[in-house]
Amino acid sequence: MGETVDVFWSFRSPYSRLVTPDLLQLPDDYEVDVQLRVVLPLAVRNPQALFDPANRKPPMYIVRDSIRRGEMLGRPVVLPADPDPIVQDFRTMEVAKEQPHIYRLSKLGVEANRRGRGVEFADRVAALIFGGTRGWNQGDLLKDAVADAGLNLAALDAAIADGDHLEEIERNQAALDAAGHWGVPTMVFRGEPFFGQDRIDTLRWRLDQAGMARHAR
Repeated sequence: MGETVDVFWSFRSPYSRLVTPDLLQLPDDYEVDVQLRVVLPLAVRNPQALFDPANRKPPMYIVRDSIRRGEMLGRPVVLPADPDPIVQDFRTMEVAKEQPHIYRLSKLGVEANRRGRGVEFADRVAALIFGGTRGWNQGDLLKDAVADAGLNLAALDAAIADGDHLEEIERNQAALDAAGHWGVPTMVFRGEPFFGQDRIDTLRWRLDQAGMARHAR
């Protein structure tokens, strides 16, 4: 394997969901190792940066644009509401102190990456969450999505029960900041950040510029 592309990614970002099929394709096209670097959403890290009750334009635009972008790409986005990965009151924009879903998902993503299936896990789970499935955390839905990524949900849950996964998430957040950005998805190659799902082609251009080998077809 050649060099590494780090992907800073969160389970509440529709743009993160939209980029995962492209991330899966990168190692097939280039000698690169794609590493999923899970971070907590801004709603947890810094809710004031996006959710100001006096200015609802930023989140409303993200809703409109991500749905539009998904339609254009043929990757439909249905914003999750039952449950939302983040427990939040959208009347007041207040983010709850207790966040059972996002911490579990984020730690599971870290463990999946440690087992070499981080992007696969993110792709299958995000497709479930943003695919219009109500109660995605109920029954066998999440277990089946994880199995489709080549992993076992029970084994992942056992691994994160007493692990250092939150510490790794904090290191990922520090690395994202050091790379010069704050949002997701951000791809980083040789210290250079590429923010946004629509910058995947720019990243591929840079990989070509850097002389990264393309796999023969």
